[in-house]
Amino acid sequence: MPLHLSDLLARPDLDLSVTYDVPPHLLARTVEAATVSDLPAPGKWLQGGELLMTIGLLLPREPAACRAYVRDVAEGGAACLALGLGQGLPYQEAPEPLVRAAEEAGLPLLTVPDGVPFIAVTKAVFDARAQEQRELLQRAFAAQRRLTAAATGGGLRPMLAEWTAATGVGAAVLDPLGRLLAAGERAHRTPPAQAQELLARVAAHGLRGSAASTAAGQQLEVQPLGARRLRGLLLLTGRLDDAARSVVPGLVSLLSLELERRHLRDEPERRRRSALLSELLADEDPSADRARDVLQSAGLTAERVRGVVVEAPGGAGGRTEPGPSQEGSAEGAAQEMAADLALALPGGLVRVVDGAAGPVIEAVAGEDLDVREVLARFAPHRPAGIGPAAGPEAVRVSLHQAAGLLALSRASGEPAQARQSQASRLLLDLGDRRTLHGYADTVLGPLDLADHGEELTATLAAWLETGGAWDATSRRLGVHRHTVRNRLDKVMDLTGRRLDDPDDRFDLWLATRIRRGGAPGSGGRPAPPPPGR
Repeated sequence: MPLHLSDLLARPDLDLSVTYDVPPHLLARTVEAATVSDLPAPGKWLQGGELLMTIGLLLPREPAACRAYVRDVAEGGAACLALGLGQGLPYQEAPEPLVRAAEEAGLPLLTVPDGVPFIAVTKAVFDARAQEQRELLQRAFAAQRRLTAAATGGGLRPMLAEWTAATGVGAAVLDPLGRLLAAGERAHRTPPAQAQELLARVAAHGLRGSAASTAAGQQLEVQPLGARRLRGLLLLTGRLDDAARSVVPGLVSLLSLELERRHLRDEPERRRRSALLSELLADEDPSADRARDVLQSAGLTAERVRGVVVEAPGGAGGRTEPGPSQEGSAEGAAQEMAADLALALPGGLVRVVDGAAGPVIEAVAGEDLDVREVLARFAPHRPAGIGPAAGPEAVRVSLHQAAGLLALSRASGEPAQARQSQASRLLLDLGDRRTLHGYADTVLGPLDLADHGEELTATLAAWLETGGAWDATSRRLGVHRHTVRNRLDKVMDLTGRRLDDPDDRFDLWLATRIRRGGAPGSGGRPAPPPPGR
């Protein structure tokens, strides 16, 4: 227990006395140390919480000077002032100007009687402080033992329960997206609004820092959990004393170990879901019912989904290309990132595949999920493509389009999304052939995967080049104008773009020009769009 001024006054061996009617809240002050000084201005030598003792050798006698002396001591942070009395000393009782100045300043003024040396008061203070430290260590060791015992049984909940029982501080563990994994007795099942900002701030910095704040009188603290990667967040609600504070590192370590165990334990399930995604994508023309059944078996119940492709660390978007000695580490980094995404994406349908420039991660997400937020958290600064939302049976097409956006994302430095506004304008400014072809693959990808896709693409290109003239297109292709109409209707259904929409029409025109080699070279500009734009 902390040493209070009232504790010292209660000790008969010290026989300390107050010089005026000191209010109870002043007697409840904590005494951190005891020191002796007869300097006329000792305040700058204090650190705070001291019992400052003096025999008053240089103590001023004038009221104004006494007030200045007391003010200097109080501003230095002293818990109280004690005046030594006795034969051969300057004072046999506390002088009235000093007593009045201390009372006005709210500084307790004590007297140390003749026969009680200052060293006795000093020893009493430091003995009490040492006993406080021993009790603190004993409580910390006891709490650590309880936490360790709970950890051997496995599970987050027992550890959080023991922590709260030992410290009285609420605790909850959340995943990196702020979703509750486990909570102790006094923890919020739903984190308060004030904690959301702290959780997001710590999660954004990974394992590199913690955060704390006080809101509505409640102290909140967030600590990151995990070994090499962020696995979760610890939210503490309540004021931590010194004993609890000393146990926090042990609690973080034990919780991190448990989350790492969970990560390893979930590996078979991640492999199963990866195989499930591979099975779905292996079927070039799955029925809507079958595709929906596969997704629902993984827990992904969204009516419409989108494909997401991320270039894994070590790929073309990295700072260096992986050499033979780095292949294993690149694959491991890809698997770690895939595991993070599997945790964040409902359904966990994520797999790692070999791309042209290294491993890439393919994933399926529900239409309503904020994919950009997930990527910012678990794949920051990585090239990523986000395909258009489609029915479950078209997830293969959405992934194909997402893969075509990797070059655009690599050039722009942020995730690229199908039908993202200003995409074609950005491509024109970039003028990079590799990027442009990636864009064309994104726009025309659904046609590439369709039956008679080459005919559809050729018909689209001819119609655009003739300025939307049906008869001219029919004559150029040597087919009936109704065939042209039917093919273009199918083009609109597959790509989700409308020929009567100027932006869609321009995107389709640009993609077909890129495909036939009419794209601008590096630094060039494309030819003017066709009539009707």
